[in-house]
Amino acid sequence: MTTSDLKPKMNFHVETSRADAHSSFSRCKSAEIILDTDMQGNPNAFNPAELLLSALSACIIKGVERVTPILHFQLKGIQVIVDGIRQDVPPKMESIRYKIIVDTDESDDRLHLLHENIKKYGTVFNTIAPGTDLSGEICRK
Repeated sequence: MTTSDLKPKMNFHVETSRADAHSSFSRCKSAEIILDTDMQGNPNAFNPAELLLSALSACIIKGVERVTPILHFQLKGIQVIVDGIRQDVPPKMESIRYKIIVDTDESDDRLHLLHENIKKYGTVFNTIAPGTDLSGEICRK
């Protein structure tokens, strides 16, 4: 038995309900997000594919927040841009490309180290990667 077997697993809980023919909403903890579940599209909400890309973006930024204190990596800001291409048959995200833009004075080697840690320890990143052509770059602002 390893020490990772003894560590309790994290659990997540989200509840989603249909509001009307144009939108639904998901609740988690004390937060709520409106979702585009309209077959014609709803410009005032994220559709499921956009929500997936947002989850990846949030995972990347949360990964940065997790590893910067460990690496003693200094940054002033971060932006993540994500683009996805959907195939029709079977419907799935065929490819996802991301760009991480970091406002930092750290060296290129340290920027590369940050990127490697993001890819290694991101829950959403590692869930998406095996079934999708996922690639991206990290650069400085």
